[in-house]
Amino acid sequence: MAASVEIIRAALADALNEVGVDLEALQIQSAGRREVVRVIVDRDGGIDLDHIAELSRRIAELLDAEPLAEQFAGTYVLEVSSPGTDRPLTEEKHWRRATGRLVEATCADDTVITGRIVGAHDGIVEIVMDDGQARAIPLGELRRGIVQLEFTKQGATPAEVESLDDEFADDDVALEAHGDDDVAIEAHALDDVALDANAADNE
Repeated sequence: MAASVEIIRAALADALNEVGVDLEALQIQSAGRREVVRVIVDRDGGIDLDHIAELSRRIAELLDAEPLAEQFAGTYVLEVSSPGTDRPLTEEKHWRRATGRLVEATCADDTVITGRIVGAHDGIVEIVMDDGQARAIPLGELRRGIVQLEFTKQGATPAEVESLDDEFADDDVALEAHGDDDVAIEAHALDDVALDANAADNE
């Protein structure tokens, strides 16, 4: 008997809500004689590894007890994690939990805007655009948002960014020098061939 996703989802959602955690997604897949239970959780303030471990124990206790235990014909493997940065922002809680992050947002009219989220409440998402303009956008006008990866720290000064660029430039120089060494090694190999040829002629 395959486990009922809906029965398990309802039970886990209720139990997690009691401790201020949202059940973002639940997936159950068969893997041979076992079933893999993947649970994605989130909350305001984020989820760290210690919290993941605590939630894993709590969820395992629920799955091992009746009435959920009868949903599994054999053994199961439990995987608990938090959403990755590639999770689309579609609900107000998603936008709120991404406060401070750079985001690319697709609006209902298919226009795309980029800015930093400064808040989300009462159906409004507040974003500071690249040009510094602050906008309060109704949630209904946003189709979804994607958090952008940033390779420099927030608030980095131009001097810090320039310093980082210099470091990359130094790395490029080092790679080029390594390339010259390879050329030198090849030239040395050719010299060895020439020496071998001369030795053969002398014989």
